[in-house]
Amino acid sequence: MNWTWVRALRAGVAFLTRIPTGGSTASDWDTFARTPAAFPVVGVCIGVLAALPLLAIDRAPAPTVVLGYLLAIYLVTGINHLDGVADLGDAAVVHGDRGRRREVLKDTTTGVGAILAVCLVVAGLALAGLALTALPIGLAVTVAITAEIGAKLGMATVAGLGTASHDGFGSQFTQNATPRSLGSPFVFSILAVGAITVAVDAALPALSLIHISERA
Repeated sequence: MNWTWVRALRAGVAFLTRIPTGGSTASDWDTFARTPAAFPVVGVCIGVLAALPLLAIDRAPAPTVVLGYLLAIYLVTGINHLDGVADLGDAAVVHGDRGRRREVLKDTTTGVGAILAVCLVVAGLALAGLALTALPIGLAVTVAITAEIGAKLGMATVAGLGTASHDGFGSQFTQNATPRSLGSPFVFSILAVGAITVAVDAALPALSLIHISERA
């Protein structure tokens, strides 16, 4: 067993989700920071769990499915990223130079910019979920999982190409990742999307038979 991957994934799941991992160590975190490919792997897990409510597209009203989709996402991932969106919203609307904006990023006051940013993100996600309910179940599930893989691939890309403005969580990734390290996350993401597409297509007939038998 590759314990490097086990440690990286344990820390990745602990960092990116609310799923209990039994506690990750400092060694796990260091390994995760040096393993950008762990991001899209965790994205697969998040996507699969978030997509579960979409299996009810043919059985429940669209608003109910969308609500389930939103709840699934935030139950799995938590709201840490919304906190970041709120900080970014406040920094985006504040008047002042770059230093002033960075100060706003760190304060604990919630302003109008934060509220607007969070509302836009949640509304956008809800509208995306509503659009998914108009698709066939298989395609909707595939798109939802692929979206999470793509989001985490984006994180890996930022880690490999970006430069942190200050010491913090972000700097731990940008200091360890390089453009060369992006090969494995991209390859894994492409293979994962292909495998998920095949798996969903293979599972749909069985789900359809179960649905038909329940109606009979």
